[in-house]
Amino acid sequence: MSSLFAAFASTADAVAATASKLRKRDLLAAYLRELPSDDVATAATFFAGRPLPGAADRLGVGGAQGSAALLAASGASDQQLGQAYLRHSDFGDAAAELITERDGAALTVADVATAFGAMAGTSSAERRTGLMAQLFRRATPAEARYVARIAGRELRIGLREGLLEEAIAAAFDRPIADVRRALMLVAEPGETAVLARENRLDEAALHLGRPIRFMLATPVADADEVVRRVGDEAWIEDKYDGIRAQLHVTPDGPRLFSRDLNEISRSFPEVIAAAATLDTPLVLDGELVPWKQGAVGDFASLQTRLGRVDPSATLLADVPVALVAFDVLHLAGEDLLDTPLRERRQALEDLQLPERTGEQMLYSHLETARSAAEVDARFDEARERHNEGLMIKDPASVYQPGRRGLGWLKLKRPLSTLDCVVVGVEWGHGKRRGMLSDYTFAVRETDGDALLTIGKAYTGLTDAEIAEMTLRFKELTVRDFGRYRTVVPEVVVEIAFDRIQRSARHKSGYALRFPRIVRIRTDKGPDQIDDLAAVERTFEQQATGRILLATGARGETERIAATGETEG
Repeated sequence: MSSLFAAFASTADAVAATASKLRKRDLLAAYLRELPSDDVATAATFFAGRPLPGAADRLGVGGAQGSAALLAASGASDQQLGQAYLRHSDFGDAAAELITERDGAALTVADVATAFGAMAGTSSAERRTGLMAQLFRRATPAEARYVARIAGRELRIGLREGLLEEAIAAAFDRPIADVRRALMLVAEPGETAVLARENRLDEAALHLGRPIRFMLATPVADADEVVRRVGDEAWIEDKYDGIRAQLHVTPDGPRLFSRDLNEISRSFPEVIAAAATLDTPLVLDGELVPWKQGAVGDFASLQTRLGRVDPSATLLADVPVALVAFDVLHLAGEDLLDTPLRERRQALEDLQLPERTGEQMLYSHLETARSAAEVDARFDEARERHNEGLMIKDPASVYQPGRRGLGWLKLKRPLSTLDCVVVGVEWGHGKRRGMLSDYTFAVRETDGDALLTIGKAYTGLTDAEIAEMTLRFKELTVRDFGRYRTVVPEVVVEIAFDRIQRSARHKSGYALRFPRIVRIRTDKGPDQIDDLAAVERTFEQQATGRILLATGARGETERIAATGETEG
């Protein structure tokens, strides 16, 4: 018999109510330990903030459908929902406020999982909304909070993945290292919990066709830190301007997955066709880049391919894409994650991908630096090629899915900064609820006074600075739209960013990629901010660069026109 969802909700509330990591772990462990066996996988998946296991675990229930479902179940008006959301900055808390009566039998964990599965399995938006409304009708206020949050993939109880791993280990008295390794390989917290419960953690293995999380790079400040972290042999790559991808060549054919673990095979048929020529089961980590006539295009051209399913023949001809491979995680039935990078790279090159795939699959170029001076020289060369920095890898490192270990580092500095003026602010979420933390900013029109928006940033300032600025922006508010308010344009902020790209979303015609606030420029007034001409100059300066790619095994390299962003 399935356990009541009310027990899940009360455990989640208790976990959220304590700041103690040990107490969080113990609360969750006690809950998991007492669950019926059939609910262990589902509950662990829910506590990971995911409605369903698998790569495609999204329900297709967006904000509009979730709101419609809550309105239908609660009988609240649009105005009441808007006011509740504004009070809480959290859809789950708004649901808990508006749901007042349970309609029908008590919810079980299995009921919620079944409904989520039905939502994900239908193409009808109306059907998804109806299923969500049924869940809300059967829920208590506390249960409604977590139905909404799990559906939105944000549990918001201060439970990081590491604590979930520790709770699984504690619940079933298993070594934490074994739990972490199992989760790294199977990439499913629910499956990991079941393996732990049944004392089968040693059976965990990477599954062909099921993506695992990507290894991430740890930022470093300078070349000296690189040498301290990596030692006297640093493997160096430029940061390519593409999108991270994981290729699985399975007995049933190749499959391609994005960084968020969604399948994108149909979006890049030329890469799939190239991979189909490979007859060895394998998993590759790499970067998708626009590639035409021996040259790499910039990210703007790749953007025309993003989100396109079954792209037209014309688009494929205009913007063909190649996979730049830099790691192999599985080969011919053997997991290689614990194999040193030096050996993984050799195994990758032994595949002779460019020769076998018609250059739709290339190798990242490798250089070696043995001192801080050499790292600095490589960095300067990368910047001369208009790339944002370097990836630095320890050749002895193992592959750590989903973690920012010290085996991979990234050394980069912002391409530039712009002084902009804040024209709009928005209430934050999570720990920043109740604070105006999201700033929309603008530059000045060239030879004019008009302000042209160019982006929005919510990182860079401390909580104390944001709290102080919240009071100021309340005083500067011109119009209050609820979540968003326009403000008198007098607060100048210095914005760092990685690239500028064209965008129809903003009045300037440009958008800043990965903008972050460097500081509040109290020394400058709005008449001293940068203008559109400065934006255009920076855009033109970054538009022509060169990167290094390997079109064959190590040593066979070309300089190819491109710009840069990568796997970190």
